Amino acid sequence: MVILLLMMATAFMGYVLPWGQMSFWGATVITNLFSAIPVVGKAVVTWLWGGFSVDNPTLNRFFALHYLLPFVLIGVVVLHIAALHITGSNNPLGIEPKSDKDTVPFHPYYTVKDLFGLSIFLIFYAAVVCYNPNYMGHPDNYIPANPMSTPAHIVPEWYFLPFYAILRSIPSKLGGVCAMFGAIVMLLVLPWLDRSKVRSALFRPTFRAFFWIFALDTVLLGIIGSQPAEEPYISIGQFATFYYFFHFLVILPLLTKYEKTLQLPNSISEAVLKKV
Repeated sequence: MVILLLMMATAFMGYVLPWGQMSFWGATVITNLFSAIPVVGKAVVTWLWGGFSVDNPTLNRFFALHYLLPFVLIGVVVLHIAALHITGSNNPLGIEPKSDKDTVPFHPYYTVKDLFGLSIFLIFYAAVVCYNPNYMGHPDNYIPANPMSTPAHIVPEWYFLPFYAILRSIPSKLGGVCAMFGAIVMLLVLPWLDRSKVRSALFRPTFRAFFWIFALDTVLLGIIGSQPAEEPYISIGQFATFYYFFHFLVILPLLTKYEKTLQLPNSISEAVLKKV
């Protein structure tokens, strides 16, 4: 959860640095969300800006934080690896190891697996950076920032679109901010919402079906977030937002109580050796 928030903050502040139209107005919109805080909201926004509008002090602060936060992120990742070293890694079957046959050393098995996944990612990353760097950008961001000219359609980068759709699906400004941050908090309280003793979706067919519905709902929120704030996108966004929270607050607790799961193997090694 902490890693996710740090990544989102780092990405947002990096998006502001080009100081184009979308960067400037995106920073204005997002920082203005803090004005929804009762009593101290406007003071918080002024403190974030370093003045009475998004300007050079804001840009200098965001540049410094965009440089600093990755080091904080590295520190959190090191803590995560240390915790992983103590507790051990999970497995696709979701079964607790019962003997040495159920475990493998971190090196070379996990290191090679992670390096392979990283290599695949870097191939796609290099393809975008080297051959089509503007594919996921917005053309308006090539226009220098102009506080006197508001873009017709302000949207964040694609990785923020689902949360942006949730934000604007609530008519109230404070309600929209609470819903957007609540969508992130849902991931923090997930262990208390889904208390099923079976931790793998391989043995939970009903959960697996609802998971894919939830995944499609998240994609739909991303699409709606990129569209203008008009009908039918407003109604679709409100429905998708409702289902997002309905999945966490209603479906998962009900599945925990009523879902019939498949029979679990006695051990990890037994399940693996059956396939050999």
